[in-house]
Amino acid sequence: MSASLAPECNEVKERYDACFLKWYSEKYLRGNGKADDNECSKLFKDYQKCLQVALKERGIDKLLDEAREDSKESDTLHMKRK
Repeated sequence: MSASLAPECNEVKERYDACFLKWYSEKYLRGNGKADDNECSKLFKDYQKCLQVALKERGIDKLLDEAREDSKESDTLHMKRK
């Protein structure tokens, strides 16, 4: 697995990655799992929380917000259903 963007989040990312890969290969690909409801959801939320703290500490959260705001119009245009 790859390392987390924030080294302090590596441990929780590794736990999530291992869980996800197992769920994906053993359940989802065999039609026994739902993408929006799986046993790895809590680990993903834990990793997401860790990253949010790390991004905020580094000031990256503001850059992400700006990039999202700047791309709203383009996203709307390019992500329309055909």
